[in-house]
Amino acid sequence: MSNIEDYMKDWTDGRIEAFRRTLLDWYDSQSHTHQLPWRAHLDPYYIWVSEIMLQQTQVQTVISYFNRFIDTLPTIKDLANADEETLLSLWQGLGYYSRVRNMHKAAQQIMKDYDGQMPSTYQELVKLPGIGPYTAGAIASIAFGESEPAIDGNLMRVTARMFEIDEDITKAKTKRLFYDILKRLIDPKRPGDFNQAMMDLGRTIMTPANLTPELSPIKEFDQSYQNGTAHLYPVKKKKTKATTHHYIAYVITNSKGQWLMTKHDEGQLLTGLWHFPLVEQQLQMQDATSTELIEPLQETLKDAVEEVDATYQLGTHQMSLFPTNLEAMFPTIKHVFSHRIWYVRLVPIQVQDLTLTETDYQWVDRETIEQYPYSTLQDKLFKAVEGL
Repeated sequence: MSNIEDYMKDWTDGRIEAFRRTLLDWYDSQSHTHQLPWRAHLDPYYIWVSEIMLQQTQVQTVISYFNRFIDTLPTIKDLANADEETLLSLWQGLGYYSRVRNMHKAAQQIMKDYDGQMPSTYQELVKLPGIGPYTAGAIASIAFGESEPAIDGNLMRVTARMFEIDEDITKAKTKRLFYDILKRLIDPKRPGDFNQAMMDLGRTIMTPANLTPELSPIKEFDQSYQNGTAHLYPVKKKKTKATTHHYIAYVITNSKGQWLMTKHDEGQLLTGLWHFPLVEQQLQMQDATSTELIEPLQETLKDAVEEVDATYQLGTHQMSLFPTNLEAMFPTIKHVFSHRIWYVRLVPIQVQDLTLTETDYQWVDRETIEQYPYSTLQDKLFKAVEGL
């Protein structure tokens, strides 16, 4: 494992200062990037919200979500007092819902421990729920002027190429090396702008594809550009292969045309979001009989439906559920999470009426579905149902 001196032995104070000046001159020339709503001023709450949203999400997508979030919850106090339904609705479509849940916990802790004021140092920020080294560095540097690197994937890619770092970026020792290098490079007079300039450079020019390396404002400092090796960096071990899962989504419609929706339990994937009843599929759909399609649903609903009479008693053979178009090929929806792939087969089912006994199950009118927070996967299912 190499150390910082192996990579920075030729980086004199003058070279470091020249690099800072070149980078920040380019950043200052990109005035359009400064018009993002969270860059209009240095409110630490705005910076926090934007940085959490920008994890796993493109900038242009985040803008409308950010504006809606801030309009609804303009202060840390408002976020701390918000209910989960509101939070999930505001986050709907961004995915990775643990992010907003952690923000909620952090806001409550800020109200309790810091009298509602965002802590101003990296060491305090990094202790809050959901605020890791990158987000803490971003808030500390941009809002409070602390010379702390905000190391995200963009900064790691830019740095790996600049210094041709042949170390696996997923390892803790490598991340420490990146931190040490960037800690030396960061401009103490403009730490927030330095971090944002590096982020913008990695996002717009020194991208993973690196299609236009000649446009890089720092190419004279970039060893990979000079050696034609940009495509080799950063070095990263292969990801664990995503696991594949098959599900049945029961599209249950009652005599009023309402859909049966249920909410995921705590600790499950998509916790707190509403969706059609889902059952992991253990058999091949084309070989399934009508009974085999119904039985998993009966087991799922057994505690949620009132046994009004023999016709509706679960566990009997007298349940007024029946698949429609059983012989037809039910549509399959593919949805990719970061670590798993779901194939969801839609099975339409009609019922006369079922009385529900659990609040985690609801009959929902199609016109009011937006009142129930749901995932991107469920949005795909809604659109597929329109074609049934």
